[in-house]
Amino acid sequence: MAGSGNKGFGPTRRAALTLIGAGAFAAGGMSLARTATNDGEVLTEAKVLRDPDVPVAGNPDGNVSIIEWSDYNCPYCRKLEPELRQVVQDDGKVRLVLKDWPILGPVSVTAARIALATKYQNKYHQAHDAMMGVSSRLTESRINELLASVGVDMDRVKGDLTAHGKDIDAILKRNNDQAEAFGFRGTPSFIVGKYRVPGVLSMTEFEQVIADARKAKMN
Repeated sequence: MAGSGNKGFGPTRRAALTLIGAGAFAAGGMSLARTATNDGEVLTEAKVLRDPDVPVAGNPDGNVSIIEWSDYNCPYCRKLEPELRQVVQDDGKVRLVLKDWPILGPVSVTAARIALATKYQNKYHQAHDAMMGVSSRLTESRINELLASVGVDMDRVKGDLTAHGKDIDAILKRNNDQAEAFGFRGTPSFIVGKYRVPGVLSMTEFEQVIADARKAKMN
């Protein structure tokens, strides 16, 4: 499975946006459609928007959520990252939920597991930004070098991977199950409010979708 980036999306890319499932939102508040898997329901609001184990950037009390599924080796994710962060910062009322979805090979899995392990030393955002900020493909040694350069204690990471490995793998499985249930085929992919966004948007288009999401929330 490869990162999509929707390379040929073109000027009609917003046509790909879809409201999540007719009837998927309960009156008076959001209630994501529940999709059954072997492990039960994966698309509940609590699990998609409010998973306490998944890092959040932006305004944690924002009135619109953007959920991003990304892979550290995805060039489209890296290219989009600074623009998306700028939109979130400029808006001021957006929760950005960061779902690691390592689908581009074993090194991507290693990067995602290490990133989630850095949560235990409150360094996830530094680790995330460091790995998203490079232009070359990651290797395990490069990951270690990048994270050490932003103050991550790599010896502690090893210990936390051992101590919390099952919890970290469970997060990655939840992220993957949700992405597959939404029908995403590559990274980056997004939910913005009630909208499913399977690919890259420009800053202006993200601003418009956020505005649309706020309007949809009021209806």
